[in-house]
Amino acid sequence: MYETILYDQKDSIVTVTVNRPDKLNALSRKVVAELTAAFGTLTKNGARAAILTGAGDKAFVAGADIKEMSDLTTAEAKAFSDAGHALGYAIELAPCPVIAAVNGFALGGGCELALACDFIYASDNARFGQPEVNLGLMPGFGGTQRLARRVGLGKARELVYTGDTIKAPEAEKIGLINGVIPQADLISHVRGIAEKIAQKAPLAVAASKRVMARAADSDLVVANELEASAFSALFGSEDMREGTQAFVDKRPAKFLGK
Repeated sequence: MYETILYDQKDSIVTVTVNRPDKLNALSRKVVAELTAAFGTLTKNGARAAILTGAGDKAFVAGADIKEMSDLTTAEAKAFSDAGHALGYAIELAPCPVIAAVNGFALGGGCELALACDFIYASDNARFGQPEVNLGLMPGFGGTQRLARRVGLGKARELVYTGDTIKAPEAEKIGLINGVIPQADLISHVRGIAEKIAQKAPLAVAASKRVMARAADSDLVVANELEASAFSALFGSEDMREGTQAFVDKRPAKFLGK
């Protein structure tokens, strides 16, 4: 189905792998298009959690495909940036959580790709950064915005303006990632978290994701109104009735996503 990515589903967990290890999984226009298409299939495939990673042991995504990008016209560059933003939205608006398993370099577009995910775990050899200023450019896939929302405006400015890269422990310290895992254990660790999420009520998880994303930049009153509306809507679901009855019966709930 895809030429530059791998799409694997086991039970209700999808793993999407950028599969260009010889190019350090760089983001070409084709990779961006295929990733966007892949995350658009999660609903119909019944996914309850997704993992995004890169092939090999050197890079998650080392950045955009510089050779391809260097020849873009201004109009083509705008289209490429728009496509990158569409990919970010496809991940953020996916009906289930998307976990980034960063197994090496996550630079430029790779860092931006990880930032679009719900949370990030990284191997102990991972490095993060927005080094676009070294190329006479700036982040174009949401890095100036999502990075600031994740680590704060001051630290984001420092990373964007200097183009510095940071190692995984520092990325964890500043709140960019959720944890540092030994390289050999990264995927199994992330899959364990995905499996835990997949056991929960999918409508409730999806509603929580949707409200947290939409309300992030709202004032507290508006944000709480969004929460209250989503909370009350879940009372019309079969999963809510199953979950509460299972609690009363002291048995595991069997959620169907209905």
